[in-house]
Amino acid sequence: MAYDDSTYRRQTDEPTPTDPAAYRANTLAAAEQRRRAEELDGVGETTADVLRRSEADEDGRDRLGIHLGWEVVLLVAAAAIGFLLWRLDPESLRRPGLDDLLVTGAAIGLLTLGAGLSLRAGVPNLALGPIALAASLQYAEQGDQGLVKAMVPALIFAAAGAIVLAVVILVLHVPGWAATLAAALGVIVFDQLRVAPVAVQGTYDPTGQAFFLFGGFALLAVFGGALGTVTPIRRWLGRLRPAGDPARRRGAAVAFPVIGALLLSSLFAIAAGTLLATQSDGPIVPATGLEWSGIALGLAMLAGTSAYGRRGGIFGTLFAVAALTLFLDYAERRNFDISLFAIAACVFAGGLVVTRLVETYGRPLPVAGQADWNAAAPATGANWQPDLPETWSTATTTPRGDRWDAGPWGTGTGR
Repeated sequence: MAYDDSTYRRQTDEPTPTDPAAYRANTLAAAEQRRRAEELDGVGETTADVLRRSEADEDGRDRLGIHLGWEVVLLVAAAAIGFLLWRLDPESLRRPGLDDLLVTGAAIGLLTLGAGLSLRAGVPNLALGPIALAASLQYAEQGDQGLVKAMVPALIFAAAGAIVLAVVILVLHVPGWAATLAAALGVIVFDQLRVAPVAVQGTYDPTGQAFFLFGGFALLAVFGGALGTVTPIRRWLGRLRPAGDPARRRGAAVAFPVIGALLLSSLFAIAAGTLLATQSDGPIVPATGLEWSGIALGLAMLAGTSAYGRRGGIFGTLFAVAALTLFLDYAERRNFDISLFAIAACVFAGGLVVTRLVETYGRPLPVAGQADWNAAAPATGANWQPDLPETWSTATTTPRGDRWDAGPWGTGTGR
């Protein structure tokens, strides 16, 4: 009986894989599997693959060169504006004018700190301005009872609202900007319940502690920025940063950063609104407060904090706040009639440009992977061929042909 049926024959018309990488796995099937994987990669990637690659890309220490370079630019800008202000009115940089300037800078700085913290946590707090305006109205109405009695209720309501808002974001897993915008609209309703401007009833004057207030803000800004450069802390705080499918839940580990960021940013807004009310020369006018949200978020991005979250600089917040505070005083002394909304729009637009720079040049350097074996001829070994392993003998220059037809199973000897 001759076993020469086509069932037992190798199909000679079937193309033989020539991928050299097949020999590394000691099977030709591995080459076919890799080829199909490459085709799939060319068509698309699964969500798990995108998340895995995103985590790999984010693994590493951010490059701070772009942040430090941009912070030098901010420092020069602040110095230039300060020089113009000194040329216009030298008394503005001496006490008591300097005290008012420092208190205003501390108030704007607290708003910017809250915006930067919420941005890094991936939940930009758009309600900062309305919350600050609500605190100003609260102090204007209740300030005659003392600073503590007037502001404790505001702090309690702000903390409770921030926690509720964080729970909504975590449970529903909705974008932070959308949830905080809804909260901002609710606070605006509370602010506009007043039908007329409210005269400031309190007598608290923070100018006596101006250096301590601005120094406290500066310390928080620099210390928080330096702490954010530590890779584990940065990654922990920014776990809600979108990667792959933004609708995928990030797990329970994001709860504490989200709650903490919204809570602290809201409390910072209460303190900022109180300081702004104490510095007001007239009554507090009910409005929306969204211009201060735009200024705070714009300054945070202009300082080097990414709008996507997680990344940020060290001294950028301090320099950006100083530059804007000096500019506002300079514009007021020059009688520039510039709307706060216009200033917020310009600052925000500049912050978007800085975000692009930070994301482009601030991400970790790519880690070089292990080089794969390829079919290129090495520098040594003249008889090396890509279709034979290097360990094979090169005495025969041509590969051995098929031997299915030879021997007891071939067509010549089978019976």
